[in-house]
Amino acid sequence: MNQDSAIPVSKLMKSTKTKKLKNHSYAPLAGYLFISPWLIGFVILTVWPMVQSLYYTFTDFSLLSPPRWVGMQNFKEISEDRYFYNSLKVTFTFVLTSVPGRLIFALLVALLLNKKIKGISFYRTIIYLPSLIGGSVAVAVLWKNIFGINGFINHIVPLLGIEPKNWIGTPGTALGTLVTLSVWQFGSAMIIFLAGLKQIPSELYEASDVDGASRLRQFFTVTLPLLSPVIFFNLIMSVINSFQSFTAAFVVTNGGPLNSTEMYALYLYQKAFATLHMGYASALAWILLVIVAIATAINFIASKYWVFYENDAGGRR
Repeated sequence: MNQDSAIPVSKLMKSTKTKKLKNHSYAPLAGYLFISPWLIGFVILTVWPMVQSLYYTFTDFSLLSPPRWVGMQNFKEISEDRYFYNSLKVTFTFVLTSVPGRLIFALLVALLLNKKIKGISFYRTIIYLPSLIGGSVAVAVLWKNIFGINGFINHIVPLLGIEPKNWIGTPGTALGTLVTLSVWQFGSAMIIFLAGLKQIPSELYEASDVDGASRLRQFFTVTLPLLSPVIFFNLIMSVINSFQSFTAAFVVTNGGPLNSTEMYALYLYQKAFATLHMGYASALAWILLVIVAIATAINFIASKYWVFYENDAGGRR
């Protein structure tokens, strides 16, 4: 090689470093370019409506006239609104009854579907199918007919010695029909539980068999502790979804009878689109956000006492 044509090592290293820096500078730009459709949609459809809603919270806005600033007046009216407190009572009752029922039922079904039997995949599919349409208006209408005065339930309860009644039209039982519908929509939680059960090492069950542990003891000492992170995840998602429950209450009972099923989300909807009090409804929406955030925070704080992780020291979070 001619000495004059040789490229100095320092110059070659500098050129290579420059190319790497150029390539590195383009990498984040390419990433943002690919996610830009989602970012644009997130800003336009989520962030901006939230900012507007926060502003409307402090205004008197009816959609038919420009918003008028009223400060904390909406929150003052809410504090004196008995229907607001009734919707809170109904919603908390619904959450505290439907969430445990759904999780327990989903876990029991997942345990049954975790067996190695012939055709188990078919059974899993059949059981999960209702969850694909579980939150739809069609299912809510079907549920209304099932629990109606001439519905299917009133044809079978006499066999159990129970007198037929209008389950939806009676204040004492109307909310129970919505809770039953929520528990029936267990498919999503069941699939997640089933995935969690598949991750539990079979060696632990074999070791407990050697120690003479019964199936019930294995459930409480092996299955539940190792499944606790999955239970926690399902709990958080179920609580959030239950606080926002709307379709069933709107279609099946429309808040009746005597406001016994007037969920918080339904009351918010009525204030926003029935009476056109958008400012008032915006304040209700932000109160709901705070309630859900507090409930979620309480669950996270309490989780350190019952959620166990395999890779943590001592097995405890």
